[in-house]
Parts: sequence; structure tokens; C-alpha cells
Amino acid sequence: MNTQRQPVLYIPHGGGPCFFMDWTPADTWTGMAAFLSNLAATLPEPPQAIVMVSAHWLTPRFSVTGHAQPELIYDYYGFPAHTYDITYPAPGQPPLAGRVAALLSAQGESATVDASRGFDHGMFIPLKLMFPHANIPVVQLSLRQDLDPQAHIQAGKALAPLRDEGVLIIGSGMSFHNMRAYGDRRFSPLSDEFDHWLTAAVASPAAERELMLQQWAQAPHAYQCHPPQHEEHLIPLMVAAGAGHDEVGEKIYSQRVMETTISAFRFG
Repeated sequence: MNTQRQPVLYIPHGGGPCFFMDWTPADTWTGMAAFLSNLAATLPEPPQAIVMVSAHWLTPRFSVTGHAQPELIYDYYGFPAHTYDITYPAPGQPPLAGRVAALLSAQGESATVDASRGFDHGMFIPLKLMFPHANIPVVQLSLRQDLDPQAHIQAGKALAPLRDEGVLIIGSGMSFHNMRAYGDRRFSPLSDEFDHWLTAAVASPAAERELMLQQWAQAPHAYQCHPPQHEEHLIPLMVAAGAGHDEVGEKIYSQRVMETTISAFRFG
């Protein structure tokens, strides 16, 4: 089957099951929900499959979901009871999981297939908006626990050939993720400066982009936006940037959410 090359995305997945709550204050998440709901229409064609890199799965070495029909992991706490009844019956794709692990291993990155692990909310919450019919096979890729930026950039490079096979690679996180800062106006200018730096890094030529992202901790207010040892919501961007290869990235969404700036990016 002839397919068009898929882009690579880095998207925000919001706060827990925020898009599917009965009530949220002041329409906090409506703009982000609209952005996610419209993303599929921007793709060259429906993807054959999806590789989802979620901020909510960390392992000692890279791991890939290998179950044919993974269960959902409701890994959020204190939300209304109905949000634990959310369904998203997307199939897994064990052969793709094996291919992902093989591509990583070929580049010297130890990787395993986890045949029992389910889909966490970093996967099913945004995909329920993006592809509501849940008919596209998905495999989920973990982050490496050390959160090393270069290792994750290299992982993205290893997976880049999948794009020419109709596979959509998505990094799911948040470009600002300091739980104590959400809702605090003192962080608005800090998040703006970090977002400006991140946008410039993504839009830089590949070699410069890679160097900047490796050194993201030197960005303005980096650790105010992503506290040390809690940068897991930024690291999926590294995989996306690596998979973007030599293509210049661009910002495709940005909004003030809970007094902080949250953005999304695309490569290709």
C-alpha cells in the first residue's frame, strides 16, 4: 500500500481526564480540546498506526506495549467517578511493537516488548479527541527513567523510518509542567520566556535544534517550568524532534492555560 509520509507531533494531553469531565472552571480546557479534535484533519492521510510516547510511562530501558488489545490504565487520582469509566478500545499491534524494539536495538538502544502493559491516560485521553473511533492501532513507547535528552533524541531518529510506512509518531506531554505553579500568575512571564526559547529551538536547523534540546536545562526558567527530576512531560518532545530528522519544526498551538503558556509542535 502506498502511503504518504506522516509528520511527527508533540502535543499537550491536559490534566488527567480534563476534557471529559462534567464541569471544568471557566472553560479551562476547551481551547486545547478543540486543537486536539482538529489535528487529524491536518494529516496527509489517516495513519496506518500510531506510536505514542507518553510522559506517564518510565522504565529502566525503552519498552513498547505488545498486547493486541491493551486495557486502559486510569493513572489519575481524585477526579469524578465517571472519568474512570472512559473507554478507548484502540487495538494494539504486536508486529509494530516488535519493529519499534528492533529499530531501537539496531541503534544500540536496549528495548523490550511488554506484552501485558496497558495504555495510560497520556495516550487515551488525547487520542479519544484526535481519533474518536479508536480504530487505528497504537503502540505505546516508554521513556527511559534517566530522562536523558540525547538518548531520547536518538530513539526518535531510530523510529523515523516508520513515518514513511504511514505511522504517526506522537509525543504526549506538556510543554510546561510544574504542578505547584499552575494557576499562579507569577509564573506567566516565566512560562512565556521558556516557551519562546522552546519555540526557537524547535524551529532551528536540525543540528542546532538537537544541541539546544540536549541543553534544555540552560533555557530561561527551565527548572521553574519543569522541576528537576520531573521533566518527564518535556522529554517526549526529544523523541519527536529526533523523529523529525532534518525537518524544521513549527509551533502549531499555544494558549494560556491556568496562567501558564502551553504549546504544541510539529515536524514535517
